[in-house]
Amino acid sequence: MSSYKRDVRILLVGDEKVGKTSLILSLVSEEFAEEVPARAEEITIPADVTPEHVPTCIVDYSAQDQEEIVLQEELRKASVICIVYSVVDEDSIQRLTSYWLPYLRYTLGDDHRTPVILVGNKVDLTDIQTLESILPIMNDFGEVETCVECSARTLKNISEVFYYAQKAVLHPTAPVYNPDEKELTPQAKKALTRIFRICDLDNDNVLSDEEINLFQMKCFNSPLHPQALEDVKSIVRKNVTDGVNDGITLKGFLFLHTLFIQKGRHETTWSVLRKFGYDDNLQLTTEYLSPKLFVGLGSTTELTAEGYQFLVRLFDKYDEDRDGFLSPTELQNLFSTCPIMPWGPDVNNTVCTNADGWISLNGYLAQWTLTTLLDMNRAIEYLAYLGFNYQQESQLTAIHVTRDKKIDLEKRQTGRNVFRCHVMGAKSVGKTAFLQGLLQRNLRYVATLNRQNLSNFTINTVQVYGQDKYLMLHEVDLVMCEMLTPTELDCDVACLVYDVTNPQSFEFCARMYLKHFIDCKIPTLIVASKAEYPEVRQDYELTPAQFCSRFKLPPPQRFTCIDKVNHDVYIKLATMAAYPNLKRLVHMLLVHQRPLWLEERLRHIKGLFQSSPNTYLQVGIGLAVAAALGFAIYKFVHTSSTPRR
Repeated sequence: MSSYKRDVRILLVGDEKVGKTSLILSLVSEEFAEEVPARAEEITIPADVTPEHVPTCIVDYSAQDQEEIVLQEELRKASVICIVYSVVDEDSIQRLTSYWLPYLRYTLGDDHRTPVILVGNKVDLTDIQTLESILPIMNDFGEVETCVECSARTLKNISEVFYYAQKAVLHPTAPVYNPDEKELTPQAKKALTRIFRICDLDNDNVLSDEEINLFQMKCFNSPLHPQALEDVKSIVRKNVTDGVNDGITLKGFLFLHTLFIQKGRHETTWSVLRKFGYDDNLQLTTEYLSPKLFVGLGSTTELTAEGYQFLVRLFDKYDEDRDGFLSPTELQNLFSTCPIMPWGPDVNNTVCTNADGWISLNGYLAQWTLTTLLDMNRAIEYLAYLGFNYQQESQLTAIHVTRDKKIDLEKRQTGRNVFRCHVMGAKSVGKTAFLQGLLQRNLRYVATLNRQNLSNFTINTVQVYGQDKYLMLHEVDLVMCEMLTPTELDCDVACLVYDVTNPQSFEFCARMYLKHFIDCKIPTLIVASKAEYPEVRQDYELTPAQFCSRFKLPPPQRFTCIDKVNHDVYIKLATMAAYPNLKRLVHMLLVHQRPLWLEERLRHIKGLFQSSPNTYLQVGIGLAVAAALGFAIYKFVHTSSTPRR
């Protein structure tokens, strides 16, 4: 993804009679014009005939023909400014520092970044070179990129003048190199260090021959010849201590780019910088960080297989002790190519970790899945920071936009792998414990957590008919529950939690269901938390079981997590989310708790089946089992389909 300028605007200024117009005419016609107008008309050179393959506009200025205000406007529009002087006119040389360069600073600001080329014309009239007298000027005025001596009459170095002008725009020196210190600027070192870390695929702080060749292919579309690579290493060894250690170290990598710039090969360093998304100010471009991706209403965003593969490789790269977890130091190193650490301390209570709070591979992938679902733009941006674009054309290949949920309902199937569950309940009913239970954490563990670092989200994989799906739980704020709009309420399944020991807690669940879910297609499950305690009667006109029966909801699911977490409830939530169109029947069958009489009969029949050696008796018992189950299902379906009273 290129960040090259779309065009270059070259402005020629200077004293009268120094040959500005002649230079332009000689470039265009390739011959010297004896009769020259006061000012040349603006000329545009097509991209296909310029060395850098960008359209170039050349603008002349004449004090005779134009007012000063026009000059100031042109200075502000110019990509590069060529100040022309005559090598045989000492006054025009003196005016470079007494008038023109100060005037540019006056107009554009003392710290302007517009590059300047000093052009000494009329070298055909003398054998004396002026470059020695120009060098101090270049040292005093950092905006001066270079000086070129030429002749409009003999055409000497005419093409070079405009080539260097283009180059000064497309491959500027100021952002990457400090001529006074003779070293890279801090911004350039920072950018190149990030690039080195991305290219160091095995995280051994050295670019191996294989990694260097991959780098060459990505940046320059051709591998480096083995002998050329050895020559490069030899140059680094001679000039930099610890620059080579089998491969090229960061120290050697930075030296090479310093050498490129000192040798006038700015384009090499800029090709690398632009490949990795940097603009002329060494900032990552918006196009590189945030390519546009349309997500329609009703659709969600998930990671693709390519996205997960990249993230797994990144995890393995920085899991230095190979223990399957990222320590705080390893996590910090992983995000070292990013401007800030994107994850706060709450991430440890959002995904699975070990006892020390170190994120596991599954937890790490789950957090990325969560970010992609909730904040796709942030996920795309950080994939770019981490170097996804080095291995793929664009980070958009890491993102999959799911189809509209309405289509899923029409097709009676979904291809989604990430389901969003809103968890609602009155205060202190156990929502935090329920969220943490998804991470297999019991109540005793939750009691040890720092509540300031608790998250309103948790996410983990659950199995739906043998397939791993991500279930994300979102604890909706109590105040927000009363104010939710249909858009804010958008989720795949809703979970309403009440406390079996608190007689006022179920009323909240009933009110939320009647307000938000009774007329929508969002599957809803009511969960009875703290089920290890005896259930008290709720202060509501219907018991929770009666309420669920009346509104054809699955019966309340008992949840406890004092020691062992009841994980079945999360599977039920994920399954309901995966099959929302079947909620009135399948969901009830899925979570229905079989009556005790049926459990006892089934156990009795099973015992007969196992104890009898007679084949015919076994067949008869099997048929009886099938008949009993068929009758139970018929009775359940018939009851479920009774119209609401």
